[in-house]
Amino acid sequence: MAARRLSWRDVRDRIHAQILAGRYEPGDKLPRDADIAEDLNCARATVQRAMQDLSDSGLIERRRKGGTHVRRDPVARATLDIPLTRREIEEAGGTYGYRLISRTQRAAPRAIRQRMGLSEAARLLRVEALHLSDGRPFLLEDRWVNPEVAPEILEVDLDVISANEWLVLNKPYTRFGLEITAEAADARTAGHLGIGDGTAILVVERTTWIDDSPITSVRAMMAPGYRLLAET
Repeated sequence: MAARRLSWRDVRDRIHAQILAGRYEPGDKLPRDADIAEDLNCARATVQRAMQDLSDSGLIERRRKGGTHVRRDPVARATLDIPLTRREIEEAGGTYGYRLISRTQRAAPRAIRQRMGLSEAARLLRVEALHLSDGRPFLLEDRWVNPEVAPEILEVDLDVISANEWLVLNKPYTRFGLEITAEAADARTAGHLGIGDGTAILVVERTTWIDDSPITSVRAMMAPGYRLLAET
């Protein structure tokens, strides 16, 4: 029977254990992502996702052209784990459903360009989709994707796989921006989520980059009852 491929969490835990055991001490440079991937027989993207989590937790630091080092003074940080929406629903015991609302390629509005640091000429892929749990609305996403960084997504059948899932699996980020607010749902959002106009909802806006290149910016609107967990 073929050996199970390591997940990014497996890779993260192995590197974390090596640091705690003293194999890599504060200030030490870690092997290249490609070398770790070859050593562990996993995808380079898996190693990149693991390294990003270790960086977000304050244990390592990654520098462009400078490699990855164990931090000399590790920083205790809260980490926000935003998993695949499908997996989030299934792990809570629900049956996952998904519906693509719209897919267009157009010039991005000013607010999106500013959030992603793009020029006025930027044309992005806009994807609106609804995720369901047991047939009921769970999360409405309004996403903008930069085809300069993720050109492959233009060929992806987003009726079959969500942009959320494809990007998590194929475009690991190196940094992100996050904003969480509570808002009153407008009529269009309320209609998609099956709630009353003006109902209070949780809104998460997240933008991710690979180095200085923006990948995607998403506005995720959650139905009442959604829980977002952070851990240290």
